[in-house]
Amino acid sequence: MPDGIELESRKLLERLRDAMADDDAGQARLDKITHLIADSMQCEVCSIYLFRDEETLELCATEGLNAESVHQTRLRLGEGLVGRVARRRRVINTANAPQTTGFRYMPETGEEVYSSFLGVPVQRLGEALGVLVVQSKEEREFTLDEVYALEVVAMVLAEMTELGAFVGEGAALSALHSQPVMLRGTVAQEGVSQGNIWLHEPRVVVTNPFAEDPDRERQRLHEAVEELRVGVDKMLAMASGDGTQTEVLETYRMFANSKGWMRRMEDDISSGLSAEAAVEKEQSLARARMGQSNDSYLRERLSDLDDLSNRLLRILTGQGQNTGAEMPDNPVLVARNIGPAELLDYGRSLKGILLESGSVGSHAAIVARALAIPLIVNVDRVTTEALNGDHVMIDGEQGIVHLRPDDNVANAFRDKMAMQAAALERYASIREKPAETLCGNVISLHMNAGLMADLPSLPTSGAEGVGLFRTELQFLVRNQMPRRTELAALYARVMDASQGMRVVFRTLDIGSDKVLPYMKPNEEPNPALGWRALRVGLDKPGVLRMQLQALMRAANGRPLTVMFPFVAQYEEYTRARAEVDKAYERERRLGHPLPSEIEVGAMLETPSLAFSPNKFFEEVDFLSIGGNDLKQFFFAADRENERVRKRYDTLNVSFLSFIERIVERCEQTHTPLSFCGEDAGRPVEALCFAAIGLRTLSMRPASIGPVKSILRRSNLAEVRKVITDARHRGDMSVRPAIMEYLRDQNWVT
Repeated sequence: MPDGIELESRKLLERLRDAMADDDAGQARLDKITHLIADSMQCEVCSIYLFRDEETLELCATEGLNAESVHQTRLRLGEGLVGRVARRRRVINTANAPQTTGFRYMPETGEEVYSSFLGVPVQRLGEALGVLVVQSKEEREFTLDEVYALEVVAMVLAEMTELGAFVGEGAALSALHSQPVMLRGTVAQEGVSQGNIWLHEPRVVVTNPFAEDPDRERQRLHEAVEELRVGVDKMLAMASGDGTQTEVLETYRMFANSKGWMRRMEDDISSGLSAEAAVEKEQSLARARMGQSNDSYLRERLSDLDDLSNRLLRILTGQGQNTGAEMPDNPVLVARNIGPAELLDYGRSLKGILLESGSVGSHAAIVARALAIPLIVNVDRVTTEALNGDHVMIDGEQGIVHLRPDDNVANAFRDKMAMQAAALERYASIREKPAETLCGNVISLHMNAGLMADLPSLPTSGAEGVGLFRTELQFLVRNQMPRRTELAALYARVMDASQGMRVVFRTLDIGSDKVLPYMKPNEEPNPALGWRALRVGLDKPGVLRMQLQALMRAANGRPLTVMFPFVAQYEEYTRARAEVDKAYERERRLGHPLPSEIEVGAMLETPSLAFSPNKFFEEVDFLSIGGNDLKQFFFAADRENERVRKRYDTLNVSFLSFIERIVERCEQTHTPLSFCGEDAGRPVEALCFAAIGLRTLSMRPASIGPVKSILRRSNLAEVRKVITDARHRGDMSVRPAIMEYLRDQNWVT
């Protein structure tokens, strides 16, 4: 960088620092800043536009445009050149603004006399705050040095906004992280709760963006980068043998040793930024590029740089996870994403989990369901909006997050929670009673589980057993394959904790959205329809055999129930059943105690299995409808895709008719049948399933009370008539008719 521009940039930042030091109100500070920038860059106009809300920019200060237009001129995101800078988060530099694509004339500002336009985004770590603009009458493009200088100033404005420098009497904007915010996301685990924010990776706050002594700042940067490099080398040494982790860390080392990255940060310091502000400036630019790239490989590499920058910032500031801050009462975890092992470390202490990315089928979602903790994923901006200790209310039924709620929202939310608490008391009163309908049918209710931590809730939930124990969680939370002895000990503890109740162990269900950390990734165009679950077990029988042997040893003379996931055809079941026989014979030869009896079942998750020959239905010991997968395949609607997953209703007449056909086939062959999945735990859906003949349902423990309550008040013959009448009328879904029937009964569902 030329020495001249370094000097001019430092002079401008020094003047800005002095302006910040004055005891002015927020608006006065903004006005002073626009005057300083226009004067230093020898431009007639400097304007600051800030976001009023997510879609609207407001002119908050100007030097050169009509003063009356301040707080009156507003632009939608993408509108005009300013709106385009904000949307694309890219610089626009033009000598003839009126002739540039996207230009919008705003007569109230008087800007038609200005030809040259330079706009740069004001942003901080992916959080768009506004746009900084300079304009002049002379037709010219601004030089690269001038663009760079304005970007440096925009960085300082972002930091000052973060620190609340523009808040006060006559302020142009409210303090960040102080106002109520409502965010939306995707429900991955239902539940309603409230608590206080706990950031998995706390925000690093840059308290001084100015370089008092550039030489000292460069030295600090070099020392921090060297510490970072040493840390990455140590992690690489520890990760030897772990191919995936080693690949990521090699990328870290490449960035940590990048001369270009280091040079850019040194240039930022020379222009007047502190070491940490320089790191953040480059990190913000990388995040902007990350959001615009269509190249998945490039996005991953930029994400690696983002993570490495966070590590460097923690070294420079001393902030981070080891700051000594104490986890608040009733913590609600906030993270960009989180692995299953890390989530298990937090345990049941969490009142909720909010993730900026993730999916309803992610490892974190699986663990959250096992722990019965409300989880909302794809909560945009939550990591930048939330601060440790912020009060938050989570509506895990609607996918809504109320961050720092005002009194009206908080009171309404507490009323909702009070109603739910009262309902829980009612459910507790029928815990020991059977789910017997008014017409005399008894529905067997079971719980789903996946961790030892689930089992203590078995006797208090009202469940009659465990209809699904997900064995993959023990594989997902480890960095290496568990041993047979470890699995046998775990499965034995599960059986002990069940106190003689039936536990259905589903064999390893991996692939699709569940990839083992020590398993080589298998890139597939559509993994949900690919190499997963039993298909993996049959192609790689070593793990399946090991798991079956561990289950038999855990039974130790007790009854054992095993279920195979994702069976698509009869032949797959017979091959899997043969593996059970081989494992049994091997255990017998070794002289190990054998299970007193073995039930072997299959999950019906593919429509094809419903049309298997009668011989399959006669041979299988039991069937369990896996509702989540079956529904996505029946409707050809990926349950990971928000655009389509909620488009199709479980109570669609076609889907209910299909389920009813499965019930009829099982009745003809006397095959025990259950329904397992999220829909089994929804009272209205459970009532309809019971009405069409299902007599066993398996769900999360918290759903057993509500489902039992509605069943005990129902007459299945009446409900079945409602379903039949809706079908004869040609209704697409029976839901409207069922809801009208329930309203007529004055039932609160």
